[in-house]
Amino acid sequence: MAIIRFTRQRQAVLEVVQASREHPDAARVFETVRETVPNISLGTVYRSLEALALEGHLIRIQQPGQATRYDARLDGHYHFICDSCGEVFDVMLELPDLSTVASKGLSGFKVQKTNVEFHGICQSCQKN
Repeated sequence: MAIIRFTRQRQAVLEVVQASREHPDAARVFETVRETVPNISLGTVYRSLEALALEGHLIRIQQPGQATRYDARLDGHYHFICDSCGEVFDVMLELPDLSTVASKGLSGFKVQKTNVEFHGICQSCQKN
C-alpha cells in the first residue's frame, strides 16, 4: 500500500483525533478541524480518517447502527462501549497475546489481528 500524503488537512484531522479523549466520529472531527482549516469539507475529513486508519495511524471503532469512531491511541488497550449512550471508554488490562492464544485453537490459520470490546452500561447511565 502506498504511503499517504500528509497534506495540511490530513495532518489537522490526525491532530484533532490525537488530542481527543472521546473517540470522535467524522462529524465531531469536522467541527473541530474547521476551527483551524475553515475551508475543509466533510468529505475530505471522511477520506482523511479512512486513509489514516488504513495506514495504521488511527483505529476504527465500529458499532452497528452508529457512526464510525476513531482512536489515535495505538498502544495495547481495549474499549468499553456503553450500550445505552454509545460512549466509548479506554480500558487498560493486561491480557495474554490473543493472537498466539487464538492460533493454538485455529490450526492452519494465521491470526493477524484481534479485537476485544467490552459492552455494558457506563457509570453515568447507571445513575440515570
